[in-house]
Amino acid sequence: MSGESILIIEDERKIARLIQLELEHEGYETEAASTGFSGLEAFKRGQWDLVLLDVMLPELSGMEVLRRIRSISKTPVILLTARDSLPDKVSGLDLGANDYITKPFEIEELLARIRACLRMSVAYKASQKEERYELGDLAIDVQTREVTRGSKPIELTPREFDLLVFLVSHKSQVLSREQIIEHVWGYDYYGETNVVDVYIRYLRKKVDTHFSKPYIHTVRGVGYTMKE
Repeated sequence: MSGESILIIEDERKIARLIQLELEHEGYETEAASTGFSGLEAFKRGQWDLVLLDVMLPELSGMEVLRRIRSISKTPVILLTARDSLPDKVSGLDLGANDYITKPFEIEELLARIRACLRMSVAYKASQKEERYELGDLAIDVQTREVTRGSKPIELTPREFDLLVFLVSHKSQVLSREQIIEHVWGYDYYGETNVVDVYIRYLRKKVDTHFSKPYIHTVRGVGYTMKE
């Protein structure tokens, strides 16, 4: 039994149920959602190893669901597309889908594609364990979410940590408030962009204050950058 979890977002209930039964028979844990919005909510609510995503969904299209998932997660996504829907396949892969399968499909082929995606996901997660960013005497361990400057540990909230990682992973690049909002807060954020200024102030207080050399810089009229 694998025990890996798969979210099925498919509005055709018979197809969703058939997939769910086959996957559970193979030992996967599953949940099914029948609309774009409910699927996205289920994704945010759970911890998923893979998502099966129909392109044609009510309320919110499969492509939009994929775009929103990719703004917050690298969880593997396999698209379920209709026959002769080449534009959907191309768009989906461009948006970050890992694979696609055309309806109607044989369950054996779907299972094989799921196994292939999960193997790649395991390899990717293993590589992420070594992910670490450094800027001068600032060090960030993404896996443990530990931040130090010199020998001093720095305590950050989850949002502050995500903001710091995004800035450092694009060091020396000037990032607009809109870019930061999109990648750190996600496409669903509808508030004011000055929330970025607020969190930059929090970060500066923790990362730069009391150190002789600041790393966070304001680029007037554009946004922010991190550099030595």
